[in-house]
Amino acid sequence: MAGIYLHIPFCKQACTYCNFHFTTSQRYKNEFVKAIIKEIDLQKDFLRNESIATIYFGGGTPSLLTIEEACLVLEKIKKEFSLEKNIEITLEANPDDISKEKLLGWKDIGINRLSIGIQSFFEEDLVWMNRAHNQQQAYKCIEDSLAAGFDNISIDLIYGSHLLSDERWEKNIATSSINYKIPHLSCYALTVEEKTPLHKQILLKKTVDVDPDKQARHFMILMEKLKQNGYEHYEVSNFAMPGFRSRHNSSYWQGKKYLGLGPSAHSYDGIIRKWNVANNIKYIESINKGVVESETEVLTETQKFNEYIMISLRTKEGLNLETIKTNWGEDKLTTMKRRLEKFKEHNLVNAAGTTIQLTNEGMLMADGIASDLFVTPIS
Repeated sequence: MAGIYLHIPFCKQACTYCNFHFTTSQRYKNEFVKAIIKEIDLQKDFLRNESIATIYFGGGTPSLLTIEEACLVLEKIKKEFSLEKNIEITLEANPDDISKEKLLGWKDIGINRLSIGIQSFFEEDLVWMNRAHNQQQAYKCIEDSLAAGFDNISIDLIYGSHLLSDERWEKNIATSSINYKIPHLSCYALTVEEKTPLHKQILLKKTVDVDPDKQARHFMILMEKLKQNGYEHYEVSNFAMPGFRSRHNSSYWQGKKYLGLGPSAHSYDGIIRKWNVANNIKYIESINKGVVESETEVLTETQKFNEYIMISLRTKEGLNLETIKTNWGEDKLTTMKRRLEKFKEHNLVNAAGTTIQLTNEGMLMADGIASDLFVTPIS
């Protein structure tokens, strides 16, 4: 089983923190939709007849597609691939794009999971982030989605900004998990990425930098509150009620194959990884010439080992020492056990048999711990 990811590179406006590939111009949206449909033809053999278990419309802002455009893309996928009967089809949506008409349209064409970019239920936060929606829309979109019969909903929340007090953060958590009982939450610490508006504002001292201690405190609050409310913490940034894990994202963490369509989209077939050109015009032009402009790398065993460490450590299931021994040998296993000792001593990892899992404190340092366990640093 494999997954398909579609990158829809259009947004109404630029959020201050975002470094994903997107454009605020929709001038070439019609040409883009035609191109991504053509790309399906060009890429349909990449997964070598694997059945498709998940489809994910990401971005950008996929909810800017019309129902007709999204339907054309889905119909083409259905024509060229074998889809699992219980396929998960997710669409990322912004609150300001969600209407009763669109919700019904999405259901009609087979979308059965929504990932909504709420980020905060407070107006001040939304204005500072330069989000396109307001506080009222944040509430209304959830109510409308539930009323339309979408029971598989995820929302994104951001914590750790200078505006977000502990009390407000607890309110965001409670609104999501208690008031609306949203079955899946993706919660991210505000990250300052280079070349984003936020990065420039901090350099120019127009806003304050993030406070790591505050972010750590918010993360600990998050884990405690969601555990009390019955959520499973199944990946560092992801929490789900029983049965509502993101199957698409879980497939990434399990090392399964996936095909990425659209500019900047990544693909992986178990041996090679490739990524499309991150330029809308170049993407459209190359597809129209019958070529997918992309870069490709064949993963070395060292890269595969490091990626297994990085990805598995972030999950509830953790990394398995027996897997390391089977796939990479006794020497790698011996080295891994030796390096893990210092993290055990500082209560950053737990060892249960052959399984190594991060503790709550360890999750605060997940990337750093993984990096220390790599055979060689990822360049």
